[in-house]
Amino acid sequence: MRLRVVLAMALFLFGLAGCGGGSGSGSDLASLAPPGTPVFVEGTLRPEGELKENVDAIAKQVAGVDNLGGLIVEELESEAEKEGEPVDFAKEVEPWLGERGGAFFERLEGEDFTGAGVIVESTDTEATQEFIDKHKGGMEGEVAGLVGDFLVVAEDQKVFKEVEEASAGEALADEDTFTKAISAASDGSLADVFVDVGKLIDQNGGQIDPEARKILQNAGIDPSEATAVASIVPGSEQVAVELSSDLGGEEAPTGDASKLLGELPGDAFAGFAVSGFGEQLKELIDSLDEEGVGSTVPPHQLKKGLKQFGIDLEGIAESLQEAAVFAAGANKSSLGGALVVSTKGDKATEAVENVGVLLRQVHVAGVTALGGKYKGFSIHSKELGNKPLVVVAKEGRLAIGYGLPQAVAGLTSGSGGGKTLSDDPVYEDAVSSLGDTPISGFADGPAALHLASTLIPNSDEGFKKAKKYLKSISFLALGSATQGELATAKLIVGLK
Repeated sequence: MRLRVVLAMALFLFGLAGCGGGSGSGSDLASLAPPGTPVFVEGTLRPEGELKENVDAIAKQVAGVDNLGGLIVEELESEAEKEGEPVDFAKEVEPWLGERGGAFFERLEGEDFTGAGVIVESTDTEATQEFIDKHKGGMEGEVAGLVGDFLVVAEDQKVFKEVEEASAGEALADEDTFTKAISAASDGSLADVFVDVGKLIDQNGGQIDPEARKILQNAGIDPSEATAVASIVPGSEQVAVELSSDLGGEEAPTGDASKLLGELPGDAFAGFAVSGFGEQLKELIDSLDEEGVGSTVPPHQLKKGLKQFGIDLEGIAESLQEAAVFAAGANKSSLGGALVVSTKGDKATEAVENVGVLLRQVHVAGVTALGGKYKGFSIHSKELGNKPLVVVAKEGRLAIGYGLPQAVAGLTSGSGGGKTLSDDPVYEDAVSSLGDTPISGFADGPAALHLASTLIPNSDEGFKKAKKYLKSISFLALGSATQGELATAKLIVGLK
């Protein structure tokens, strides 16, 4: 096993498993990271107190392991032995392992990171040097050495030299972009991840969908200047990933779609909601109208042309408010879902009727008007499978669903016509786990796992191994909010 793998994987896992105390020296690992580094990770290698108790509790709940650190060390020592590079952690690593460790990645080239390095705090540099000297034969191009009181393992000599220069001069820790972002990291975290989104986009040739970029910019978000910090915060019965981003905009988007999410059908195993849907749709329509749609619709003709058929795109967008999507079903045959949009006025209902009429007038195959008390239409096609795509509307709500039952359920849920997600105790637990942060996404762990079990073949060994851990998940909860110029989000993994 190469030394880089031993350190990058083993040391982190060894420490994150909570294998001891350790006093540490309050190191600033970012002072060794080269300036301009777009991805930087820093974590606690020797958690103590409540943090260690929570890590141990999660290991017990998820994996049934009483001593996770011991198990990880045993596995890693076994792998190292197989690779002809045996390591005795208790004697060779634990005596000098500091409290903090980090990793940095300087460049994104296609799908791969280059310019990588690992930084580990050392409490005994002589013992650390002995470890390096003993295992340098297992290195294949990597460079390891001491820089001050830190062990550094770099991808190559050039990266190692950059770490040395950063420690003596300008480093990532000196940059305002980094210090501002990392100051928003959560207290009590096990690890923090800093990402300069704009720099990664630039390094990858500026590759971001033009329409997505335009939508973000219209929402006050400049992806070329965005940064983010994610913090992993373990609890005794949950794991939280807390995200903070300045988004490169003057103001973070606002809104709360939790009410609509809670009104989705009670048999949904997953749902997601967003606010300001109508505003975002209007920006997209304006963009499409300005640029045209391929060779079919010339610039500045989309809105004008549809208005002749009684379809006022701008009026429709202005009438739309929050949007949510849900999925329901226990197997392939019953799987379905719908997009649900809250509306004001009657523009959306009129539009659904007019679109249905237009599609039938131009003889689009498979389009049928809905009868009964709901206004809308359905589209049948081989590409859609056995169920039609159904578009239906009434005052206050519009739904686009895969199958009539799901579309109608999305249209009528929350109006006294049956149970909703808010009536589900698991959903309520998810809401509570987010505290004051409004919920915007939810998944029921057991229900989602049951569906996955019916869809994934029994021969899939990877899923078999993962399933015993996935059984521990009670729910996933996603919430978002704003704090001044920052957009914040939380992902909670609730455990049984």
